[in-house]
Amino acid sequence: MGVHIIDQRGAKVDPRMKRLLRRLIKSVLEWEGAFAHQVNLALVDLDQIQKLNRKFRGIDAPTDVLSFPLQRGSRVVGDVVICVPQAMVQAREFGHSLAREMAYLAVHGTLHLLGYDHEGPKDRAAMRAKEECFLTRFGLAR
Repeated sequence: MGVHIIDQRGAKVDPRMKRLLRRLIKSVLEWEGAFAHQVNLALVDLDQIQKLNRKFRGIDAPTDVLSFPLQRGSRVVGDVVICVPQAMVQAREFGHSLAREMAYLAVHGTLHLLGYDHEGPKDRAAMRAKEECFLTRFGLAR
């Protein structure tokens, strides 16, 4: 089980943040039974996420996180893309740390790779409960 992290912003990722995100994603994979799988995590800027959002979702605006599941049966579950500047804005808006926001987005994106969504109220509640469970385990509860 692995997590490959690349910062496409040209910046160096804080090693503590990298460790936290890696441990969280591995925890989600393990809990969901995807032991021998890998997730790629890309950290991007506003321009990069907006281009991806426009290309793949038809929405010409930045967003916080995107998930791109790969084919079933692949060792790589998929790619999670987090917009760091957007995470910084949201952390300020919600009054919590950047670490908490980045952790939330990593868990959220990984759950999407594993088939979870939040389209209906029941699905939204189930996904939110899983997110909070993982964040609480890592001392990052709301």
